[in-house]
Amino acid sequence: MPPPRWLAFRRRPQAEAAPTAEPDSRTPPGPQGPWLADPEFSARLHSATLTLLDLVEDVMNDDFTLTEAIDGFRYHAADLLNIPDQYGILVEAEAAAQILQAADMPVGPFFGPSIALSLARIETWPIEHQQHLVRAAARRYAATVLSHRPSRTRHVPAAPPVQPPRRTR
Repeated sequence: MPPPRWLAFRRRPQAEAAPTAEPDSRTPPGPQGPWLADPEFSARLHSATLTLLDLVEDVMNDDFTLTEAIDGFRYHAADLLNIPDQYGILVEAEAAAQILQAADMPVGPFFGPSIALSLARIETWPIEHQQHLVRAAARRYAATVLSHRPSRTRHVPAAPPVQPPRRTR
């Protein structure tokens, strides 16, 4: 079965990047395998979210709105958040969700209208209140992350049941 006609119109030839002699040493390493299944990378994403929440609060001091403060850090994720740039959007989305949860507002799906509407509502509040909300989100998220970290203790299997010795005649 041939592909649908609209697919041919949407496909654009991708220009191939010229191979470089050596990889960019400034780019932090990505996950080992699928990013959802890499606990070390997940911990780096959590740390990046906390860093982003801190940066958002600081940027809001420079007359940026909440949405403007959150948006755009993904382009500097390697330098500021210690993750590859392509994962910066995940951190932005998580930070926005954490701020809405701290405000007791519905998060809904990331691609739904509830996040944008809730952020727009928060932006009508005084800037001090918005910054307080970002700090509360950071504290709440830090506590949540610490309580969900796997323990470093090793699981020791239970000893097999001991059977009483048999009597022999």
